[in-house]
Amino acid sequence: MAVDADPVILEVALNGATARERNPRVPRTPAEITRDALRSLDAGAAIVHNHHDEPMFTADGVHAVEPYLAAWEPVVAARPDALLYPTMAAGARGIPVERRWAHVEELARRGLGGMSLVDPGSVNVGLTSDGVVPEAAAPGPYENSYADTEYMFARSAERRAAPSISIFEPGFLRTALTLHRHGRVPPGAIVKLYFGGSLEFGLPPTERALEAYLELLEPSGLPWSVAVLGGDVVGCGLARLALERGGHVRVGLEDFADGTRTPSNGELLDGALALLSGLGRRPASCGEAREMLGVPARMSWSSMS
Repeated sequence: MAVDADPVILEVALNGATARERNPRVPRTPAEITRDALRSLDAGAAIVHNHHDEPMFTADGVHAVEPYLAAWEPVVAARPDALLYPTMAAGARGIPVERRWAHVEELARRGLGGMSLVDPGSVNVGLTSDGVVPEAAAPGPYENSYADTEYMFARSAERRAAPSISIFEPGFLRTALTLHRHGRVPPGAIVKLYFGGSLEFGLPPTERALEAYLELLEPSGLPWSVAVLGGDVVGCGLARLALERGGHVRVGLEDFADGTRTPSNGELLDGALALLSGLGRRPASCGEAREMLGVPARMSWSSMS
C-alpha cells in the first residue's frame, strides 16, 4: 500500500492514572510534567496530554485547574504553539457537566493549550484482563449524556478550543459524527480512537476493529489517531496500520503496559519516531499540526476574557 508523505501528528499522553509503583519514570508533579512535555515537543510530538494527581474517580467531579497552570505555563512560555489538553473526572455520577468541565473551560479561557476534551458518551471502564475492577470504578459507568456532550462541544466552540474527541466505544463515534454532520462540532477537532488492551472496553487493537471504525469515520473527513489503553500501540502493530490508512498516533505512559518494561515517555516516543522513519514519514511540528487540524492561533488571556 502506498504511504502518504504528509507529516504525522504524534501525541504523548504523559501519565494518566499510572502510578510510580507501576513505573517509577512516570511524571507526576507539575515540574516533572513540564519537563516531559518540553522534551516530547522538542523530540517531535505536537500534542501533549496529562492528568495531575487528583483521582480519576471522584465524589464531587472537580479537578483543580491550578496544577495544570503550574505545569503548562512554562511549556507555553517556551513553546507558544504547543497543543495541550487535560482530563476530566470519570466517577462523578450525577454531577453537572459545568462543574466537571470547569477546569477545561478555564484553561481555554486563558488561551492555554489550544485544545479541549470531549468524551461523547458513557462507558464501563476499569475492568482489566485479569478480571479485576478497581473499587472506585465498580459502582457505575463513566457518564456523559447527550446534553453533556452538546455542552462540551458548544463551550469549546465559544472558547475557540479544538476538541480532542475520545472514542471508547463505537457509539461514541456515531454520536460525534452525527453532531459533526449537523455543524455542532467546532473547527480543529481530532478523533481519538481508543482501543482496549489490558483494559477490557470497546474494540481490541486489530486490523478488523480499525476498519470498523474507519467505515464510520471516513465520510466525515475528520482527522483521527489511535491509542491502545493498557498495551503498546507501536508494538502491537496498530500504529503502522493507522499510518498506512492516513491516521495519526498517540503514545505515552498513560496508555503503555506490557507487564515487564518500564520505559520513559521519551523512549515510547522514540519508538513511534523510528516507525515513522522506517515508513519514510516525519512528525508534524506544532505549527504544522495546528494548520492540519485547523486549530486557531493562540489568543492571549485578555482577548479571551
